[in-house]
Amino acid sequence: MLDTYVIVVVILLALCFDFINGFHDTANAIATCVSTRAIEPGKAIIGTAVLNFIGAMISTGVAKTIGGDIVVSAHLINEIIILAALCGAIIWNLVTWWFGMPSSSSHALIGGMIGAVGFSVGVQALNDWGIAKIFLSLILSPVAAILMGYIIMTILFHICRHFRPQQINVAANKLQLVSAALMAFSHGSNDAQKSMGIITLALLSGGFIETLEVPLVIKILCAAAMALGTSFGGWKIIRTVGGKIFKMTPIHGFAADLNSAVVIMGATLFHLPVSTTHVVSGSIMGVGAAERVKAVHWNVARQMVVAWVMTIPCTAVMGGAAYYIIAAVAK
Repeated sequence: MLDTYVIVVVILLALCFDFINGFHDTANAIATCVSTRAIEPGKAIIGTAVLNFIGAMISTGVAKTIGGDIVVSAHLINEIIILAALCGAIIWNLVTWWFGMPSSSSHALIGGMIGAVGFSVGVQALNDWGIAKIFLSLILSPVAAILMGYIIMTILFHICRHFRPQQINVAANKLQLVSAALMAFSHGSNDAQKSMGIITLALLSGGFIETLEVPLVIKILCAAAMALGTSFGGWKIIRTVGGKIFKMTPIHGFAADLNSAVVIMGATLFHLPVSTTHVVSGSIMGVGAAERVKAVHWNVARQMVVAWVMTIPCTAVMGGAAYYIIAAVAK
């Protein structure tokens, strides 16, 4: 009976994480189109919430990577360990949201899992190759976003050089609605699956399911929690991403959104979890550097990088500490 209660708490906490993830990461999908005034903020948030839900329902490849590649076997861990990992990730997300710092929910969740498993069962339960693969995708994705953002913006400059600025702005505003929609869809397709993977891992470790297949009801619940969180919008982070990295015009916003959507969708197709926060921020940096390297506020970018680097070790410690506290209370 205790196992049943614990798994219910894990599911509720994972949905809470999804809600906070959506709330925290609304900026990823709408910061550029809001900052360039391509669409009203209220409409942007509602549209993003709907597209996040649809995107979250398309596949479970990333969920299986999260559920199957962090630990050697689901039977080596229990629901309390997963509960501790979620606590560490949620606390970090709330702290970074409070300070308006766009950190990675993906890094937070993975760091929390590593810490909770490492402090409880031991590092031998961690899947070295699986974690290395996840780390590689998390590290390379923002680098790819910067490089591709620079290339796409350079190409657009060449295409638009014979047009008047007013013509470019009108066309880019319309195109940005499409690129922002693609970005919102891709965000749901990657980020919502992380909680799906954690819940499925908990169900498997507890013996509630026999294979690492995401139940339909879990897909719907995670997609709904992500969409609901997105609908509330994290305005502090929207302001940081939308205006403090680089002062964007509609053509910059279109390039950044399009580039981010391509990178994230590519990762989802290969079942790789990426940080949408890192990808969007990287895209904006690349687009800004194509305009003029000095136009990018590198001090803000540097603060973000510090937060990114700190996320995994901090959430690992939080996850480990949460395990000791929860285990002590559960005795």
